[in-house]
Amino acid sequence: MTQMNAHPEQTENLKKHQDADHDNHGSASHDHSKTAQYTCPMHPEIVRDEPGSCPICGMDLVPMGTNEGEDDKTYDSLLLKFKVASLFTIPIFLIAMSEMLPGNPLFKLMDLKYWNWVQFVLSIPVVFYATWMFFQRAWKSVITWNLNMFTLIGIGAGVAWLFSLVALLFPGVFPDQFKTHMGTVYVYFEAATVILTLVLLGQLLEARAHGKTNSAIKELLKLAPNTATKIVEDKEMSVSIDDIQKGDMLRVKPGEKIPVDGSVKVGEVAIDESMISGEPIPVEKKPGDKVSSGTINGNKTFVMLAEKVGSETLLSQIIEMVNSASRSKAPIQKMADKISGYFVPVVVLIAVATFVVWAIYGPDPSYVYALVNAIAVLIIACPCALGLATPMSVMVGVGKGAQSGVLIKNAESLEKMNAIDVVIIDKTGTVTEGKPSVEKVVTVNSDFSEKDILQKIVALNSSSEHPLAQATLRYGEEHKVSVESISQFEAVTGKGVIGVLGSEKLALGNEKLMEQVKAKIIPELEQQVKAEQKQGKTVSYLAVGNQGVGFVVISDKIKASSASAIKKLQQEGLKVIMFTGDNEDTARAVSATLNLDGFKAQMLPEDKLNEIKKLQAEGKKVAMAGDGINDAPALSQADIGIAMGTGTDVAIQSAAITLVKGDLGGIAKARSLSHKVMGNIKSNLFFALGYNALGIPIAAGLLYPFFGILLSPMIAALAMSFSSVSVILNSLRLRNAKI
Repeated sequence: MTQMNAHPEQTENLKKHQDADHDNHGSASHDHSKTAQYTCPMHPEIVRDEPGSCPICGMDLVPMGTNEGEDDKTYDSLLLKFKVASLFTIPIFLIAMSEMLPGNPLFKLMDLKYWNWVQFVLSIPVVFYATWMFFQRAWKSVITWNLNMFTLIGIGAGVAWLFSLVALLFPGVFPDQFKTHMGTVYVYFEAATVILTLVLLGQLLEARAHGKTNSAIKELLKLAPNTATKIVEDKEMSVSIDDIQKGDMLRVKPGEKIPVDGSVKVGEVAIDESMISGEPIPVEKKPGDKVSSGTINGNKTFVMLAEKVGSETLLSQIIEMVNSASRSKAPIQKMADKISGYFVPVVVLIAVATFVVWAIYGPDPSYVYALVNAIAVLIIACPCALGLATPMSVMVGVGKGAQSGVLIKNAESLEKMNAIDVVIIDKTGTVTEGKPSVEKVVTVNSDFSEKDILQKIVALNSSSEHPLAQATLRYGEEHKVSVESISQFEAVTGKGVIGVLGSEKLALGNEKLMEQVKAKIIPELEQQVKAEQKQGKTVSYLAVGNQGVGFVVISDKIKASSASAIKKLQQEGLKVIMFTGDNEDTARAVSATLNLDGFKAQMLPEDKLNEIKKLQAEGKKVAMAGDGINDAPALSQADIGIAMGTGTDVAIQSAAITLVKGDLGGIAKARSLSHKVMGNIKSNLFFALGYNALGIPIAAGLLYPFFGILLSPMIAALAMSFSSVSVILNSLRLRNAKI
């Protein structure tokens, strides 16, 4: 990595998301909308190019987060089917219920057996059009042995409808206890159609609720403008955002959204960056400063240079990360999946046992009671709520995090964050602003003036893009130092940089680099450097040949938010420790200022990695926050890697969580979000399991011997549908949670 410079913990603190990310994150947000994809809310690993049902659980595939408008198509299709089902089910229900009226007026028009035929005819559109998909899914679940909610619905409603059809066609095969006082066999067309229509209502409500769960992604999509004003040969023209290329000059007018990532070329403006930072205060920008797509221009016109377009923009990558994370599975879901796997066979056995017990011990007509109660058990025991409990919370939680500037790579990291007890933080760019400035250049050799020392430092750093290098180059510009050409430049990981200027071998870096190049450090030089380091300053030695001749002092302010963020984490019982490649004195000064629980200095990348391994061997759950290439191994090793959004691509790719604003306060936000999401998942699971634990015995008739209470299959269907909707609504509460 040629960008490494004199200080081992700091590396090319350039703005993130360069070209390599194109391969990692897929197409741009604008491209997503062109190819609709669908996924299962209970099994996010299922992704299809067209709508349909999940091959595992049978649920409707829902549009993935970036397919704006697809939700409405699914909803409209279900709404049409629900209207058809209701149109035919309501008359069936009224015909069946009329038997409870004294002197039933319908029987004056024609006998019950003819009304049964009317119910049969009316049920055909409900069963074979509006809700036929439920039976298709039930059949598919049986032949693939992926038993699910539609297995139970298909068996329950199917048995009720087929029983009624046989009763209508061959009433003579049934014993007397199955017959009414008018000689007809009891039919259950109303039970079958009402059950199916209520399940369809549940699907309709879920489709509407699903549209809300990915609202965070839709809101992000809305941030990207469709057009931009391009400057071509001093003329302005409106172009599609997809036609913008790197190097284009764009004019952004007051109140407009910035179309792509780039930098300000002409003008000084205030940009509302709340969409990526969560902070409402506009950020002042001047020529050379970076701007991101989707952020909003203030009240001045400016000209910008397009630098990242399409999938490379920060907004596109945020959308892709959120979309991917919302489809991932949390470890806690494995428990729900395992339970669901045994659930359906157990319910079918309970339904069979219910039928047998009622047939043997139930009052007359015992077989009628047996059939109705067995169907009620099948209908109420829907595992849908259980399957939705985790993915719904994850989807809403990930979206909430994105809106707050906390990007979560996957659901597992969201769950793990809840168990962290040690937070390791890097210094530069994490605790500090990462915007270093040169305080002074010092010489201790009479052969070299301060300007000579600065000349050599500038020459060395001209080959580096490291923030410290840029700081010295700016300082050199201010002092009108010309940049001389360097040869044989080499970045020495964790130590500094070396090169040749003319005939002189130069080395700029820490003590370890001086030892490596065998440079002699006189006591006077060492004492001056130590004095600066004790004040928390970053100091690099300069060696010419094998002689230390001077040093450069660079300071980096501690972020205003670092102290409060660290204090908040400590109040939650977490230990906060700083790992830095800087010297002991600098690290001690920063640690004392922030009241840290500990620090380790002069650490190479492998040292950070090994220290984290030690903590993990002691049983600690470790989160590591960093922003540089040298932090990447430690970020990967930690239980949770947290990258600063202002850091390098490598750090961001190695981390499970990215803080867009690069603020330690985001760690506290991520932990708070983790607490709330896990609490929401647990309440969903408790509700789903508790509902079934309570509902199945009641449906089986447990209360009948004591209170004479039986649960109608229709009421069971209504309760089953609303249990799933309740889980979704509970998950949606996360949208308003404070983190």
